[in-house]
Amino acid sequence: MRINHIGVIGAGAWGTALAQALAAAGPRVSLWAREAEVARQIAVGRENQRFLPGVRLKQNIEGIATLGDMGGVDAALLVCPAQHLRSVASELAAVLSAATPVLICAKGIERSTGLTMTEVAANAASELVFGMLSGPSFAAEVARGLPCAVTLALEDADAAEAIAKAIGTAHFRPYVSTDVTGVAIGGAVKNVLAIACGIVEGRGLGESARAALTTRGFAEMTRFGLALGARLETMGGLSGLGDLILTASSKQSRNFSLGVRLAQGGKADDSGPLAEGAATADALVQRARAVGVQMPIAEAVADVVAGRVEVDAAIRALVSRPLKSEH
Repeated sequence: MRINHIGVIGAGAWGTALAQALAAAGPRVSLWAREAEVARQIAVGRENQRFLPGVRLKQNIEGIATLGDMGGVDAALLVCPAQHLRSVASELAAVLSAATPVLICAKGIERSTGLTMTEVAANAASELVFGMLSGPSFAAEVARGLPCAVTLALEDADAAEAIAKAIGTAHFRPYVSTDVTGVAIGGAVKNVLAIACGIVEGRGLGESARAALTTRGFAEMTRFGLALGARLETMGGLSGLGDLILTASSKQSRNFSLGVRLAQGGKADDSGPLAEGAATADALVQRARAVGVQMPIAEAVADVVAGRVEVDAAIRALVSRPLKSEH
């Protein structure tokens, strides 16, 4: 399998940063923007002024405004908000051949159905082959060429290896997996847990409390993942624990920053950068209940985000839970 031309569907900050990382490895990269002006900026000005200003884009990145121009790519990355994945995947079905692997880079659970990103994509475009690309990464750092490692998951291990070799560099290292389900779950759950850690930060509860919350949150993530068929090693890998560590400890994380705002009296619908965990929280809790998994931290986040419970009441409920064996 030869990977000479890669499509990136979605020219937000993360999509643009990924295009820059892929282009550094050598392939031709087509970066699709829904906004014609953004596509023009990329094609003519070599910069995405709207979503990733200040980054000079490599010459082998082409900005396109017509999704149909993706028809000849050897592989594609689907980089769109989680709640819009269904509609974009449906559009792709009319453009890509069935043999073209598509790596989903969105992190969330569909609010209306409770489905993971790979389940949504398969439901919307069953003729295409979907995998996941996810891990601890911030767009600004990846775009600057700072070191980063992610998980690249496809059920076809040979295809995964071929793509990894085509896009991997000393600064952007994709580790291959066939556990597509596990990678999708890790990215979705960590966003919700990052909100909880932001609340701890915003309330000034200390580093010890955040470490405890992160650890117990990881236990919730693992229980949920295993219930849906994920592998234990995936939960403890880059796309699970690794991504949780990053987003649960930095204000660069939109979800962590949302938690800080909530703790300081803000609301989930306040204007600001998109925090995927806010839309995912309720759907995650409902899916967990359906498979018999207890996720008290995720439930507390869902209640706070929805305005059903005040922050202090949610904290009291968590710390007053019965003591039990850690395992």
